[in-house]
Amino acid sequence: MLNLPRDPQIHSIKARPNQCCYGMGLGIILLDDVYPGFPGDVRNASAYPFPIQYEIVEGVDIYRLVRGEDKLSCLEPILQAAQKLERLGCRAILGECGYFAYFQREVSSVIHLPVFMSSLLQVPLAQQIVGEDQVVGILVANSNYLTDHHLESVGIQVGSNYVIGGAMDDGRCVEFDNLWTDFIRSSIPEANYEKAEAEFLSVAVDFFRAYPNMGALVLECTGFPPFARALQRIIDIPVFSWGTLLDYAYSVVVHRDYYGHV
Repeated sequence: MLNLPRDPQIHSIKARPNQCCYGMGLGIILLDDVYPGFPGDVRNASAYPFPIQYEIVEGVDIYRLVRGEDKLSCLEPILQAAQKLERLGCRAILGECGYFAYFQREVSSVIHLPVFMSSLLQVPLAQQIVGEDQVVGILVANSNYLTDHHLESVGIQVGSNYVIGGAMDDGRCVEFDNLWTDFIRSSIPEANYEKAEAEFLSVAVDFFRAYPNMGALVLECTGFPPFARALQRIIDIPVFSWGTLLDYAYSVVVHRDYYGHV
């Protein structure tokens, strides 16, 4: 059935207002930064089985989004990027970095599409599936820059059943620093997969073991999904990531058909 030339339910076509392209998938707002991503990273489109369209948010790089104090100055370029993706015909809008959570409400109030600005949107769901007696681990890149506003903007009740860890807080993820951290990375950022995986797993497993009642783990950073399955093999709990969010986002805006038998 997958080899059909078109959906047999499509008998005619009609333009949508102000929309230029059709058959689109997810529109991803990309940081204005130059670094590579392993397959599984949102920045690397090759690993996903649905169309992805990128739009660079001009002038907003990692430092400005994550560490910058004047976050409101990022809003207008973010909205412009989202509106371009909307006009192209994307079915949903996502942000590349989990710290785009800061602007979830502002973007969703302007864009007439489903908006998924951060992997952290999955935290309330994870809290519901584990119950109040367990906690949800939230593993971010840099915990020092995560604020209550980030959490509240994606529906997380501050002080509820979650715990926060920072994979890069103590300098243990050198390969991530080589990709993302100003004053550390080279002019041509690069990283080794095996080293990055080993460093990440060491930090993530330690975080898990520090909380014996952790029932699920949510990975904030778009650079973590390449190693999510390896982590789950060790800790054996539900793991939410940017990969699971992209899969979910696409599934709700382009629902699959079912073919089978009884």
